[in-house]
Amino acid sequence: MMGHSRKLKLHGFNNLTKSLSFNIFDICYARTPAQRREYIEYIDDVYNAERLTEILTHVAEIIGANILNIARQDYDPHGASVTMLISEEPVVDAERVSNREAPGPLPDAIVAHLDKSHLTVHTYPESHPDNGISTFRVDIDVSTCGRISPLKALNYLIHSFDSDIVILDYRVRGFTRDVRGRKHFIDHKINSIQNYLSRDTRERYQMIDVNVYQENIFHTKMLLKEFDLDNYLFGVDSAALPAKEQRRIREALRREMLEIFYGRNMRRV
Repeated sequence: MMGHSRKLKLHGFNNLTKSLSFNIFDICYARTPAQRREYIEYIDDVYNAERLTEILTHVAEIIGANILNIARQDYDPHGASVTMLISEEPVVDAERVSNREAPGPLPDAIVAHLDKSHLTVHTYPESHPDNGISTFRVDIDVSTCGRISPLKALNYLIHSFDSDIVILDYRVRGFTRDVRGRKHFIDHKINSIQNYLSRDTRERYQMIDVNVYQENIFHTKMLLKEFDLDNYLFGVDSAALPAKEQRRIREALRREMLEIFYGRNMRRV
């Protein structure tokens, strides 16, 4: 691993591939068929291919990449995809593409193709008629070659969606050579994906790391600690529900989140 102050002098192009893949889950309670249809229609409208393209365009700007090509598609009946082909900018500010282990920017501000790199996003709305739970999953892949790293886009992406559960995988593959011919299998220091998240994000989520340092594989799972029931009801306000029903819905939502977070079905009491 290279320190922050030491510059790596390469022989030719940086051939390292840095891949960030993650799932974002949004959970909702929509009891009736009409409420479930309304929820799915809302998701398809808010996260259509045009909106997803806008999000990935901001990601390219954050990591310092040029967009070479975009392919996008809305699906019938539900979902959307975007893919981008990107390239590293030939001349960029050093700090802008810094891989320093620190949070990237927050948002203030379809498939696209980059040169030797790419960004992709796919959406999957889903519901079940028996328990009133609906979920919306977003799969995002950011793969870069060269100096740029996708980790600086994490904060923006997490804040761009209603994220109840986030499951992140980051891996550095291949190697690059310095001018003396020595191989480098990673070109930046990293102890945890969590170090690239802003403080407010870390405080909102329960997080677990599973890292394989010798293989340059990093895994983090995030679960929202607290939630306001009204943010999860579709077509009804919590004040209109009896206290017992509110408790039942909260328990159902929390069970759904825990099952997705831990990747296993929980025993129902």
